[in-house]
Amino acid sequence: METVRDAALSDVAKSMSQQERGGFDHTAVEEKWQEAWADADAFRAPEDPDDATYVLGMFPYTSGNLHMGHVRNYTITDAFARYRRARGDDVLHPMGWDSFGLPAENAAEERDTNPREWTLQCIDAMREELVEMGFGYDWEREVTTCDPDYYRWNQWLFKRFRDEGLVERKAAEVNWCPSCETVLADEQVEGEAELCWRCDTPVETRDLDQWFLTITDYADELLDDIDDLEGWPDSVREMQRNWIGRQEGATVEFEVEGHGPVEVFTTRLDTIHGATFFALAPEHEVTEAIAAENEDVAHYVSEVADPDSDEKTGVDTGLTATNPATGDEIPVYVADFVLSDVGTGALMAVPGHDERDHEFAASHDIPIEQVVAPEDGEADVSEAAYTEDGVLVNSGDYDGLTSAAAREELVADLPSAAVETQYRLRDWGVSRQRYWGTPIPMVHCPDCGYVPVPDEDLPVELPEFVSTTGNPLDAAEEWKETTCPDCGGPAERETDTMDTFVDSSWYFLRYTDPDNDDVPFDAARAGDWMPVDHYVGGVEHAVMHLLYARFVTKALADLEMVAEREPFSELTTQGMVRLEGEKMSKSKGNVVSPARIVSEYGADTARLFTLSAAQPERDFDWTERGVESSHEFLQRLARLVADAGDGAADPDPDARAYVEREIDAVVDSATAEYEEMRFNRALREVRELVSLVRRYRDAGSHDGDTVERALHAVVRLLAPVAPHVCETLWRDLGESGFVAEGGWPSVDVDTTAYEAERALVEQTREDVRDIVEVAGIEDPSEVRIAVAPEWKYEILQIALDADDVMGAVMSDPDFRERGEAAADYAQDLAAEGQGLTDTLAPADERAALERATWLIEREFDAAVTVLAAEDAADDLAAKARPGRPAIDIRE
Repeated sequence: METVRDAALSDVAKSMSQQERGGFDHTAVEEKWQEAWADADAFRAPEDPDDATYVLGMFPYTSGNLHMGHVRNYTITDAFARYRRARGDDVLHPMGWDSFGLPAENAAEERDTNPREWTLQCIDAMREELVEMGFGYDWEREVTTCDPDYYRWNQWLFKRFRDEGLVERKAAEVNWCPSCETVLADEQVEGEAELCWRCDTPVETRDLDQWFLTITDYADELLDDIDDLEGWPDSVREMQRNWIGRQEGATVEFEVEGHGPVEVFTTRLDTIHGATFFALAPEHEVTEAIAAENEDVAHYVSEVADPDSDEKTGVDTGLTATNPATGDEIPVYVADFVLSDVGTGALMAVPGHDERDHEFAASHDIPIEQVVAPEDGEADVSEAAYTEDGVLVNSGDYDGLTSAAAREELVADLPSAAVETQYRLRDWGVSRQRYWGTPIPMVHCPDCGYVPVPDEDLPVELPEFVSTTGNPLDAAEEWKETTCPDCGGPAERETDTMDTFVDSSWYFLRYTDPDNDDVPFDAARAGDWMPVDHYVGGVEHAVMHLLYARFVTKALADLEMVAEREPFSELTTQGMVRLEGEKMSKSKGNVVSPARIVSEYGADTARLFTLSAAQPERDFDWTERGVESSHEFLQRLARLVADAGDGAADPDPDARAYVEREIDAVVDSATAEYEEMRFNRALREVRELVSLVRRYRDAGSHDGDTVERALHAVVRLLAPVAPHVCETLWRDLGESGFVAEGGWPSVDVDTTAYEAERALVEQTREDVRDIVEVAGIEDPSEVRIAVAPEWKYEILQIALDADDVMGAVMSDPDFRERGEAAADYAQDLAAEGQGLTDTLAPADERAALERATWLIEREFDAAVTVLAAEDAADDLAAKARPGRPAIDIRE
């Protein structure tokens, strides 16, 4: 008995089936299926999942419109989520909005509105576009980071982290963007030019009191656990390793004339005897003291030093430092290649064994001395620094020691030396002097100091927006004035807001329990889904969002709020969508509007082209012809389903067997490709199966059940990518419900040999084409295909295992009797060496070719015969080899 829902779905299907032959109205089809999915809650994730799969795309910043990068990202996750759902998994595939941040504030000012109104308008527009693309999200779990119901929990977590000692307020030199008028984390300063990641303005440094999350407490764990992230791209893992930048070394002190001991950090203490000058960063405190008394140094620091310049400069201070290993006095320089935030901001310079020091010493006429030599051979350090470990020379009592042994002994022998590990990673400064962000839940009391806002008073909501320069919340006098939670006296709210990366550092957890009013999320519910099984987003977040999310997850695990210590099992970083070789951008005027593509061709076409063009990790060029080709394919498939018919009365058994095996091979292959998110390869298999089914049907001797089985497989395999069309085709094939409810196609036979059979058939068809073209055969009448004789297969098996192919073959009396033919064949195999591959057995080869004769007959309108070697003419059989049958074509 047909249900109400089935009746409704039948009405949807008719919107396509009733179109005139030759096409369908994608707009009507897509709108009605989207309504049907919404009415049925088709993508609602269960509260108590059994086989849980969590698929997530990085949520978008609310810029107002989707771009092709969004379309690609979310098509990847949607196709995979639909695939896993069809395989029977309970799938969580949510969506939300990264809606705080300076761009919204700037956009609101440009449009004479406020950030909240602008942001909510953008969210409405983007949500509508996502729905139009047919993305199957559980909208009941939608989160919006600028909603007080969400950022309340940012504040709650900030307090819990503070209780655990993971929050500090301290004076620090910070990155300052003068255009955005806010602090930037190190990860938000890009490139050698040190530009703001948002607006490309050169970044300055300032000293400010800031709130920090002490991510450095987790530096070792963050670094060591990278090795376990086997589902992440190697490039992202390496970027995180480099950003954390752990270095094992030692500290040691040099006595600087008139300024006492100055500590350096070095990973090469074994080279200390070769230190011929001492260098200070322009910002070092000793430099400041020297500059106060030395005009040349003061001028250099204020007017000349430029760490971003390719040319490394410096100034001689006229002072000396004492090398603690040799007692020698060496000159002290202030140099701009020494960075204040690397090591200690001071270094022992060893020109003979450091390229940068060598370059500086050569340009300043400073001695270059060799103190480490290769264990085998020589190195001329006057020409270039020798930077590898080796054996110590010119190092007094340490001569002859290896570098590693010398480092150990020097640490023990030098009084000021100590083993130390240093990191490039710095604590995460989360203070921002902007309006549109989470207010930091602290108040400053003249008597009590900084006091957290009680939980019952959260969220601390933003006041009404007032456009102003500087820190907008500092100008909100009425909002700023409050009372101290501890003593009840007058106090002021903290006027900094949180870095927006705080929002995205845990949003994936809120999706698991979005309506919880008591805690950010329930640990058990989070445990049902976490970690995220498949996460997709841009590689630009490798050392910002992804690192912060890992840190927060580990901290939450220590708070016993989550069980997992890593948030994302599998990570895919999708490539760019380009136009004519260039990244799409509004500034270049080369943006393709997703809305136009959906309007002209349909969402399924956009989805199909996006996933067909390349693997998710690779860049690809958007082409109008590619879009048109995808649209034409969907139209052809719709016509094929409509015209399938009943089949021939007496179908060809070999052709039927060939197509049945191809269906199995495609299902197996496409499933494996889907599992690895190689959608382009899966779709290529589906397209080829559609082409094969069309040829099989048009051959006139097709089996109706085989065609129907093939079309069922095609529709189910294609449904994750082109869901609207496939829902209708599913109904046209006589099925009910949604296509995903029909399950994923399965194979009941062993398809191990099918790949070799497919390769054999395709190579043989290509060989026939080549012969026809080269020989100029205009109208072939007969094609004879001869499989190689059995003895050649036997020799091949010997060659695959033998080191001496000729010897192994010719030692067999049966092969010696074959004389020159066997010797020549063995010699050919020996020449191939490592290129040899196994083939099908001769009977299997012949059977595979016989099943495919109808394809060659249809292509060339010629009779095709497949012969065993003993049934073929001697000259034809002699040419055949295992895996490469001989071919004779007659006019």
